[in-house]
Amino acid sequence: MTLLSPPRSRPALIEAFTAPKGFGDQTLRDRRPDAIELLGGIPDPSVLPTAELAAATARVLSAPGAPSLQYSRTEGIPALREWIAAREGVAVDRVLITNGGFHGLAIAVQTVLERGDLVVVDNPVFPLFLRGLELADARVLPIRVGADGLDVDALAAELRAGARPAAVYTVPEFHNPSQSSLPTARRRELVDLAERYGFVVFADDPYRELRFAGEPESIAPFHDSEHVIHVNTFTKTLGPGLRLGWVVLPERLVPDAVALRSRQDSHSSTFVQAVVAELLTSDAGLFDRVLGRARALYRSRAHALADALSASGAFDVTVPDGGLFLWPRLTDDSLDADRLAADASAEGVEYQRGSFFPSGPGTDADRHLRLAYGDTSEELLREAAARLGRAVERQR
Repeated sequence: MTLLSPPRSRPALIEAFTAPKGFGDQTLRDRRPDAIELLGGIPDPSVLPTAELAAATARVLSAPGAPSLQYSRTEGIPALREWIAAREGVAVDRVLITNGGFHGLAIAVQTVLERGDLVVVDNPVFPLFLRGLELADARVLPIRVGADGLDVDALAAELRAGARPAAVYTVPEFHNPSQSSLPTARRRELVDLAERYGFVVFADDPYRELRFAGEPESIAPFHDSEHVIHVNTFTKTLGPGLRLGWVVLPERLVPDAVALRSRQDSHSSTFVQAVVAELLTSDAGLFDRVLGRARALYRSRAHALADALSASGAFDVTVPDGGLFLWPRLTDDSLDADRLAADASAEGVEYQRGSFFPSGPGTDADRHLRLAYGDTSEELLREAAARLGRAVERQR
């Protein structure tokens, strides 16, 4: 068992993931004016329902008495919770509205963990979650993430050896950064372990609706258990600026989570909730049309970037079935990955180095690049790949 000290001992990692727009390695003033930024999982403005949101806003504000400008319930407004519950296939009482996905994770952490608890985390990991664990001064046990998501067999071995985590954190679909997904059968095995050993799974699922190839994995294993908090958000589908998400809680944890929320900011913006609820309920097919446009665009961009990188011969690339990231690996192990990032910046392309993502030893993440393609045109993606190729050639 390899336990790591609390996340506050990883300042370089944390600092790297609090910089502007996608958490790059350099300050904005150091970048070329024509820099192509492949940094953050940012949705493209062209697939966000801006006109529909404007119309929904006007309708909401025209309601007699302006109820959207008043206080509302801690759990969230009924219309929005009911829409989410129907889409997720759960009882509405289990849905708690949050200020985005990371807020949902913070609620999960504060509801479940005591100070100093052990938490299993993805390796490599979405690093901001480690920052969230500072709320509980938690210890972390990294478990490798491979082509099929979290290595459930490795987790089971740690549990048999005596590890007793209070929670397991994973991104089950289109994992950030590794782009992998946890198969349905493995989800059931993970939940079985949670029920046997008494921990709670934090299933962080912001990319699930962005599948553009392959068959969907089931979320039923997460919703059928009293040992899973399922976290989601409208960030990647309707827009990050809305700061609106939700958690599906086990019934046994609902009172504690609601009591916790009532002691924080009381509730998410009534106005934003009302606008999104109006958007989603006034036109039953709108959300799926928005997703259809987004999926087609991201499929095209993922393939364009993957094809251009593969043509260079410098990267092994697997095209994901969804999400907003590629995780290419350098084919030449003699290349200095840190120097490559600097050379790439000089060539005018910014990305996140794979070395920012390990939560412990045992990965080859430092040989990878995390490249985001969501808000970048195909033309610029191909140019970025060409610039990366020139950066590689600087070491040859």
